[in-house]
Amino acid sequence: MNRRDSLKALGIGTLSATVLLEACKTPDKNTPETVETVAGGTPGRQPEELEREKKLLADKFFTEHEMATITVLANIIIPKDAKSGSASDAKVPEFIEFIVKDIPDHQLPMRGGLKWLDLQCLNRFSKTFVASSAAQQIEMVDQIAYPAKAKPEMQQGVAFFNRMRDLTATGFFTTEMGVKDLGFAGNSPNKWVGVPADVLKQYGLENLVV
Repeated sequence: MNRRDSLKALGIGTLSATVLLEACKTPDKNTPETVETVAGGTPGRQPEELEREKKLLADKFFTEHEMATITVLANIIIPKDAKSGSASDAKVPEFIEFIVKDIPDHQLPMRGGLKWLDLQCLNRFSKTFVASSAAQQIEMVDQIAYPAKAKPEMQQGVAFFNRMRDLTATGFFTTEMGVKDLGFAGNSPNKWVGVPADVLKQYGLENLVV
């Protein structure tokens, strides 16, 4: 199983229930004044929901350096391949920035983990994670990406990378690119072409005229 296949399994398990529920929700025509009737907004969204989303998008939590680190990590977790683009191509870093503002419980663990990662790299390579070479970045990630193999002193990094991997997989596999990568075609009507010829022949009905 390659890295992308492993991540698909992780990603499916970590998909946000809220995201899935929103995707399946059918607007209620009896709901009083949706955004569709107010300023031609998104159907089924209330003005206060859009206002909150607008505020979250306008605010910034991560610094430029932190976002650069998140981008490198996300692309290590889901790199570009022949089938689809990378995590950053699917705007996963922007998704993570939004999620930590929407769910503040992520903020301290994420910021703390990013600082921990930089300190580890400074001690090992005298450079931050982003400034380290690609080989050094993979060397560092390998220390925290496999919980069963990680050393006890790496447990803070393991917890951080688990969270980072979950957010990356969730962000990627809830985009159009990620859904196509999974090969999910969605529900579509079947076309009835009759009983297969081999089945008709099996029951001696191959000459049956309907």
